[in-house]
Amino acid sequence: MDTTLNPFMASRVCLLSRKTGQAGPTKMGGVTPQELSDAIRAAVESAAAAGELPGADDPAVLAVAIVVERPRNRDHGDYTTNVAMRLAKPVGRAPRDIAAIIAERLRQAEGIADVDIAGPGFLNVRLSAGTLGGLAGTIVRAGAQYGHSQALAGQRINLEFVSANPTGPVHLAHARWAAVGDSLHRILVAAGADVTAEHYINDAGSQLEKFGRSLYAAAVGEPIPEDGYHGAYIPELAAQLLSIDPDLTVGDRADNINSFRKRGYLAMLAEIRASLETFRVHFDVWFSELSLHESGAIDKALDTLRQQGHVYEADGAVWLRTTDFGDDKDRPLIKSDGDTTYFAADCAYYLDKRGRGFDRAVLMLGPDHHGYVGRMKAMVACAGDDPDQNIEILIGQVVKLLRGGEELKLSKRAGTIVTLDELIELVGVDAARYTLARWSTDTPVTIDVEEVTKNSNENPVHYVQYAHARLSSLQRNAAELGIVRSDEPD
Repeated sequence: MDTTLNPFMASRVCLLSRKTGQAGPTKMGGVTPQELSDAIRAAVESAAAAGELPGADDPAVLAVAIVVERPRNRDHGDYTTNVAMRLAKPVGRAPRDIAAIIAERLRQAEGIADVDIAGPGFLNVRLSAGTLGGLAGTIVRAGAQYGHSQALAGQRINLEFVSANPTGPVHLAHARWAAVGDSLHRILVAAGADVTAEHYINDAGSQLEKFGRSLYAAAVGEPIPEDGYHGAYIPELAAQLLSIDPDLTVGDRADNINSFRKRGYLAMLAEIRASLETFRVHFDVWFSELSLHESGAIDKALDTLRQQGHVYEADGAVWLRTTDFGDDKDRPLIKSDGDTTYFAADCAYYLDKRGRGFDRAVLMLGPDHHGYVGRMKAMVACAGDDPDQNIEILIGQVVKLLRGGEELKLSKRAGTIVTLDELIELVGVDAARYTLARWSTDTPVTIDVEEVTKNSNENPVHYVQYAHARLSSLQRNAAELGIVRSDEPD
């Protein structure tokens, strides 16, 4: 488990709680990843105070340096951290030297049996048997409240994820963000935040027009336009719409295409909602991009940016001077032909979230959006906000699906997509969610259908399910024997 939440997990939660002056997670006994993170912080701060690691106690450095994870190989210990390697540059010492200094102090911490230094400077931590037993007791006593805190109490967070185009079913790339986004939502709520899960509907622009033309062509037996959608779901959806209204192909062609666009959009959006609900992912808000254009929100956003002094005109277009805040080039808001850009809608959407009272906007985007981060943070600064506080952009890597040793490729337009529904049918909801949320989002994920559905302890999904079944059996047997758990000490 990565306790930085990439970078919004527990150590970030602790940092946020310190910035806001609120209490961090309550210590409940045992050694949790957060408590180990705190122990590492204390060790680093102690070494810095002793002059052994000068500058290592800088809060800005520690905020990104302390990452605690479960090692893939349990022979390497209960937890591992690369804090020594992350501190090497700011401290100016070799990672293994830093690791030795931290390890010496960690070995003296309560509940830690041993600390090994591995490779270039990894610290592998083993907990004492008594600590592990104490942690189990803590979890049982806390029940459903285990891991909850008030670290983010009072903060309103808008968490936007998936945001699939309503021109096709949810596919495997979206599935990762569905699993991770829903998990992150639960974690932030457990940290005391007021969180709204939001799905951005891309219902403006040319894609829906291409979608409507594709449906119409399939309905009348014409070739689907080359730049249209060629998936197998297109003729299926066209036939479904025709069965509801056989007159959809009668009359004016342009009107018919428009009807297919509108009705196809509503039908596909309903399918997307149903697929995500089956995946146990619920959104509080479904926000329409088109509403930004129709409500005047884009014009309002441009006025706000103008008032901040960062909008200018050149070459017949309107620009945002994002280079004032580190972007590699300025970004157009209105093109020379008078049309607004996608970026203008992005600006309006962010400002709409802030106008709804959210302190922080968290966006979860795919691997092709790395360039988006700089411009969005610069835009936030142009609007007068703090890009380090008011926006968080997480980038996730690709997902591959293997079946029989061969990769099933994704391509919505080529018609070879693997949909979320198909993934659920292949491996089940539990296995899919666990596998997609298990690894850090900056790591590509490969799902092997045979591996994640194998009834073997080598399969972590099966192992977790088996452990749950055994514990449930113990509870039933205890109840039949009249054994009642007591929180009172012996």
